[in-house]
Amino acid sequence: MILITGATGHFGRATIDFLLKKNIPPNNIVGMVRHIEKAGDLKTKGISLRVGDYDDYSGLLSAFKGIDRLLLISGSDIMNRSKQQENAVKAAKEAGVKHIIYTSFVRKNETETSPLAMLGKAHIETEKNIKASGLTYTILLDNLYADILPMFMGEKVLETGIFLPAGDGKASFATRLDMAEAAANILTSEGHENKEYILSNDTNYSFNDVATLLSEISGKQVPYISPSTEVFTETLSKAGVPMEAIAMTVGFCEAINQGEFFTTKSDLGYLLGRKPTSIKEYLKSVYLNK
Repeated sequence: MILITGATGHFGRATIDFLLKKNIPPNNIVGMVRHIEKAGDLKTKGISLRVGDYDDYSGLLSAFKGIDRLLLISGSDIMNRSKQQENAVKAAKEAGVKHIIYTSFVRKNETETSPLAMLGKAHIETEKNIKASGLTYTILLDNLYADILPMFMGEKVLETGIFLPAGDGKASFATRLDMAEAAANILTSEGHENKEYILSNDTNYSFNDVATLLSEISGKQVPYISPSTEVFTETLSKAGVPMEAIAMTVGFCEAINQGEFFTTKSDLGYLLGRKPTSIKEYLKSVYLNK
């Protein structure tokens, strides 16, 4: 029996769809959700649903009963997810889960000097808790989703260009769908016990590279401007963007500029059995004919 946490989220739903495409019987798949009423589409597909919340240990214990393989998708509550995911790991151990797969992140700097220290803390602690638990595990060291590019660049990127303080830093952006497919493949095959996989693309791209690709795709000249953090913050603040969103974007951009997401090794192609979707292919799917 396979359980997917966060089953109504983008990654959870995509993983479930890939499991179904692999002809895993729907009644062998469990989706853990916080609100049953938001999972009508999963119920229609025949997926078993269990209510679970990372804050509710007894609920997690109940949800994890009888589960062989658990895909623990990292929670979105940045401030509390370290404790929440500690609950999940302990509950998985107590419930008798045989194998836990966790969606973490690729990084180089694990110290407080990292621009993503606060965001990364829970991932690092969760990895340590999983390894200390004695559970069989697979850690997915995810690179940045290509899917965040439109969000970072803004809705009018083809008209206004890219305005981000990421310098010449590069990252191996990979699509969320490719990562979800890789997770589904791990959940349904052997040989992944106590391993860590880097889920990155085959090529590293700077935002200047992305601007060049957008120019080719759209037929418009898309410039890339890399302002200072101060100018970027002031510009977006004046435009009414919430400071929390600005701070998160700045953190990721600084991390990209410092090479946190630059990788020369990737296991994604191996797990997929094919080359990962290229950034150009992804950008075409979003921006072609816009």
